[in-house]
Amino acid sequence: MLVQDRFLKYVSFDTQSDENSASVPSTEKQKLLGAYLADELARIGLSDAHMDEYGYVYAFLPATEGYEDRNAIGFIAHMDTSPDVSGKDVKPAIVHYEGGDIPLGDGTVITREKDFPFLAKYVGQDLIVTDGTTLLGADDKAGVAEILTACEHLVAHPEIPHGRIAVGITPDEEIGSGADHFDIAKFGAKWAYTVDGGEIPEIEYENFNAASAHITVHGVNIHPGTAKNKMKNAVLMLCDFVARMPAAETPAHTENYEGFYHISTINGDESLAKLSMIIRDHDRETFESRKEFVQNLVAYMNSVYGEGTFELDLRDSYYNMKEMILPHMHIIHAAEDAMRKVGLDPVCVPIRGGTDGARLSFMGLPCPNLATGGMNFHGIHELIPVRSMEKMVEVLVELMRA
Repeated sequence: MLVQDRFLKYVSFDTQSDENSASVPSTEKQKLLGAYLADELARIGLSDAHMDEYGYVYAFLPATEGYEDRNAIGFIAHMDTSPDVSGKDVKPAIVHYEGGDIPLGDGTVITREKDFPFLAKYVGQDLIVTDGTTLLGADDKAGVAEILTACEHLVAHPEIPHGRIAVGITPDEEIGSGADHFDIAKFGAKWAYTVDGGEIPEIEYENFNAASAHITVHGVNIHPGTAKNKMKNAVLMLCDFVARMPAAETPAHTENYEGFYHISTINGDESLAKLSMIIRDHDRETFESRKEFVQNLVAYMNSVYGEGTFELDLRDSYYNMKEMILPHMHIIHAAEDAMRKVGLDPVCVPIRGGTDGARLSFMGLPCPNLATGGMNFHGIHELIPVRSMEKMVEVLVELMRA
């Protein structure tokens, strides 16, 4: 099956994860695609293809004769899509891009070249786009499609030697839970690659250190007519907190290795107000300093407005995988060599985010990240070039080759 056909089938499944759910996986509908993938992996010819109770899909391609002593290599992607934008009733289209703007669906929404100048690199190529009402799902159903297509190629070409190949498809990566129940012992690989990145030919083995902060502000509500020297407006106190945050250290003002504070939600009234934010930095020492800044600011606000007015729930999410990859740089060199063999010039870039691979690396499975070819993830302008998916299948076949 062509990789684009496989991808188009996968995006027909609504697999949006839910960060407010306590179930595993966070949405039962992810298991519908999981069951389909387990069946497809078995039909391709992989062994022990199955979905476990948590919605994780595993399958294995035995080593070719004479290569049983090679270290097993793993390939991992995630099936869920972001909660940020609907992934239901995705209506993808393949457009042959000749330059300029791309009208989506009925033309109400337009992917404009001036807003996305990288489009110039893809003139003359077929692009898979949305209809402007949903995300596409290339993050990360493109990675799933590329891994399965590469495995299918190896099964169809037994003359290509390879060691044992382990395949893992996870739920809930988009809400930071994709590695929670991953069975590394069953997976049995010495190292692995997540196929969950952006444009080719990127390789990523550095990611943010990440934490989440939830702040609750307790106010005192009094009738406005008699509120003088009595009311403590929780919303206004929270606004005071936000005003004291570094204005230039937000995602809109940072790039590359620069960290940030990102306030994602604020809600409340005079009596109770809440704020959620994420804290990110590649450098571990600076990351710890950022967390300390938030802690100190909360303490200061309590000194101004009264002890207990501000409550902080600060939790680490994941860490920079670089420190776990550096002792195993042969993994990166192998990926670079595979890209060169198919005519690509690899480039290592830092991830301004995180992947399952970051957490898996700290769980004992060194796991850098490879590009899928997709762009504009988590939004209605998401797209992926067909040629990029085809090229990544070639890369994966070379990586799997003994």
